[in-house]
Amino acid sequence: MNPVVALGGLGRAVLTLFANFGKVAIFALDAISHIFRPPYYPREFAVALMNIGWLSLPVVGLTAIFTGGALALQIYAGGARFNAEAVVPQIVAIGMVRELGPVLVGLMIAARVTSSIAAEIATMKVTEQIDALVTLSTHPMKYLTAPRVLAALITVPLLVGIGDIIGIAGGYVVATQNLGFNAATYLQNTVNFLETKDIVSSLVKGAAFGLIAAIMGCYYGMNSGRGAQGVGRATKSSVESAAIMILAANFILTGVFFSV
Repeated sequence: MNPVVALGGLGRAVLTLFANFGKVAIFALDAISHIFRPPYYPREFAVALMNIGWLSLPVVGLTAIFTGGALALQIYAGGARFNAEAVVPQIVAIGMVRELGPVLVGLMIAARVTSSIAAEIATMKVTEQIDALVTLSTHPMKYLTAPRVLAALITVPLLVGIGDIIGIAGGYVVATQNLGFNAATYLQNTVNFLETKDIVSSLVKGAAFGLIAAIMGCYYGMNSGRGAQGVGRATKSSVESAAIMILAANFILTGVFFSV
């Protein structure tokens, strides 16, 4: 292949990537600004709270409890090689609160909520319902995007906190029932080891991941192509982008909170 052609293709890919980042950033700022400006749509906000928060609890709870239990087993097996089995409660707590809890909840929200938002809004665009909103002098960003973004900002940190608790509980059950740990000692070690910064970082990550999940779903839904293929492509791209951005944001936030 001609080096000039290859270099040109690479340059176009990089420019396209930065252009897409810019479009998403502008869309996110526009969506956030509409949260604070009237008119407001409390019914849409209440529906978004239910869909993003309450209906996500089962998948978040199941993911967290199995992850906490598996984490306890793995830490015990690894610690046994160095006669350090006693660190199970401490490592389960810090692993769930700092990393696994927020990231797994964020990815579950991306899989469940981002895809749902993208598919719903893309279908509305294909069936010209968004055009009908404009005809009725209703701003689509304010009616469709702002309530979902605000609901995600509120509910996902709560889901992360609940997921952290359930994950630690899963590790507690496995450790006390299968690994021979004393229940009172396990809980005491967990409480003593966690710091306020750990909990704050977990909730901040939850808010960031919720914002990313809602923004990506709305962005790809609003910019979907026409027809069934457009809806499917928007749904797929929204989940992929949200998952990648959540993992990248997790890396950045971990560096901000815990850099030495």
